[in-house]
Parts: sequence; C-alpha cells; structure tokens
Amino acid sequence: MIKLPIKNSRDTYTVNPTKLIALGLNYRAHIAESVSVKVKGFTDEVPTEPLLFPKTPNVLVGPDKAIIIPKFLKSYGFKTLRTDYEAELALIIGNRCKDLSPVDAIDHIFGYTCMNDVSQRNIQNGDRTGWYRGKSLDSFGPIGPQVVLARDLPDPQDLNICCRLNGITVQEGNTRQMIFKIPEIIAFVSRNFTLMPGDIILTGTPSGVGPLSHGDTVEVDIEHIGVLKNTVIDETV
Repeated sequence: MIKLPIKNSRDTYTVNPTKLIALGLNYRAHIAESVSVKVKGFTDEVPTEPLLFPKTPNVLVGPDKAIIIPKFLKSYGFKTLRTDYEAELALIIGNRCKDLSPVDAIDHIFGYTCMNDVSQRNIQNGDRTGWYRGKSLDSFGPIGPQVVLARDLPDPQDLNICCRLNGITVQEGNTRQMIFKIPEIIAFVSRNFTLMPGDIILTGTPSGVGPLSHGDTVEVDIEHIGVLKNTVIDETV
C-alpha cells in the first residue's frame, strides 16, 4: 500500500485506484520523436482524439523504490533491450463520475502528482494485442512524491515538467503544450469509462524519452508538485 503526503496538510493519501488510464502522443514534440522510438502505433500524425491505453495497478511503486527490469526479458533474445522513462503529470479522480462535460470535469479532480510511465519498448512493439503488457510490468508506474489537492493547484495547465537521468535533464516541457487539455481528457475518458474515486489518469509525456539501465537514477520533476526519484535495477532472483 502506497501512502503519499498531501501538500499543506498533515493527512496522507492512500493510492488505491481501480484503474489507471494513460494518454499517448499528447505533446507535439513527442510525436515528432516517435519515429526514432520505433514503437508500433507511433506515427507523426497528430491524434484527433485522445489516444488511451491502460496501466494495471501492479505497476505502482512509491518514491525511492526500485524500478525493476524483469529478468524474463532476456529469454526473448532481443538484440537490444529498451525500457524507457516517461515523465508525466497524473491526476487523481475524486468521486464517481460518467459522461462529464469539459466544463464540469475539473470539479471531479481530487489532486495531482508525478508519475513515470515506464515502458518496455520491445514488448510494446512486438505484442500483437498492443501496448498493454509493455506498459504494465511490475514497478513500471512510480508515483509521488506527494499529492497536491486540486484547490491548491489553480492552473495545472501551466506547469514545467522535466525528467533527469543520473542528474542530467533529458526531458523538458510544460503542461500548456498538451494537445488535449486536462478538461478534454477527463471528459473523453469519462465518456468511455465510469471513473471511480482514486482512479488515475496520466496526461502524456513531453519529448526526450529514452532508455533506462541497471544502476540509473531517474527523477520526474513537476513544478509545484515535487521530485519523484527512483533507482533502476535488473531483476536477479
């Protein structure tokens, strides 16, 4: 069970979603780099509606916990294994909702936090069923370091977001660069799925995604929220 502090409060928040829904290709610069990432489904076309995919709750790990690259991947004989970091703003739903309008959507957000949408590219590219498995391996969803309540973050659409790998900035952007803004995202998701309290929506990553290796330290840093720091290890047992 992951418990995160709530900013400006003595309370903590228990992370316990029924589902995690993520967006692909929600920053134009990330679309531009998609050819080099070479993942099935990545194109240079700007989506006309949000591109959704799931992550399962087993991905969740807290701050300072390890991202574990599973040993079974070596059995596939891939020439080069590639598991990527993706810095993202995540929002937490506050109450049960369905078929929201963009105008009403913001009222259903409990708060915001950082997430790292860790992605196993070989599996993501190879599975005929799509992105499900490559996005949902154990520990592939670090979250934290705290939750900022919606009322304490009046403009989530203007936050600097960056990722550092071993102290070097590798991703840098701002949430105002999103193609689909937060109210649109929530409205679209709620049209397709009933959202429950605690459900998490990941809003997409800026450009600069790249590979993780054993021994790396990766940090997701979002303005007014904080720094989510995790190490990377190869599974050995």
